[in-house]
Amino acid sequence: MAIVRSESIVLRRRDLRETSLLVTFFTRDFGKITGELKGIRQDQKKFASTVEIFSHNDIIFYQSRKSSVHLVSQCDQRENFTPLRHNIAKAAAAQLMCELVDAIMPQEAPHSAVFDWMIDVLRHMVSADRPDKLLTIFKIKMLALSGFKPYLDSCVSCDSKMPGQPRFSLAMGGLLCPRCVHKDPGSRNIFRGTIATILHIEKNDLKGNLNLGMNPQIKKELELVLNSFLNFHLGKDIKSQRIMRTL
Repeated sequence: MAIVRSESIVLRRRDLRETSLLVTFFTRDFGKITGELKGIRQDQKKFASTVEIFSHNDIIFYQSRKSSVHLVSQCDQRENFTPLRHNIAKAAAAQLMCELVDAIMPQEAPHSAVFDWMIDVLRHMVSADRPDKLLTIFKIKMLALSGFKPYLDSCVSCDSKMPGQPRFSLAMGGLLCPRCVHKDPGSRNIFRGTIATILHIEKNDLKGNLNLGMNPQIKKELELVLNSFLNFHLGKDIKSQRIMRTL
């Protein structure tokens, strides 16, 4: 077993036996891993972290070659993002971020750009006036970084530069031009402003995107398109999204 260290974000956790935790970490150097923290529920001082969801930690673990579960020997908290936990809308948004990363990122596939993006957004969420807008930006950029994004640059079928009114196809994962729209009768109209907003967010950093205006019509369609796309291609509903809809 190799002993390795990495920054990590807690995506998910559950009790294991009587005294331990089984935790899904998203690490900067090793991607998404599953780690066992033995005895932490029996002795809280054994680790220098409470290992809460979306907390930022340094972990040391024994990298098993025979199992997908690695033994975590040390977990030291860097940031707990406590202000998020005192605001129900921000806590729900951070929880949804974790659920999305857990659902989209493959096991043990390093992706430092997605890790850095997640940390950056969590830090900005602490002082954000509009956590819903920041969450929308997170979803779009995270899909682009991971490669799990809708195809919006041209027609997903014929690659034409979209003459006329485009339609969005969930089944085909992108835009259809008027000549190809017959290939998916279930496709729907989409505002050009929505397409332009997604492409802008994909290509710019967080600072540039925070200054981007979104009128209510575009914001509503963005949420519809993104959530429908995720649910369709993941094959399941994102549980935390239901909570966000009620806030």
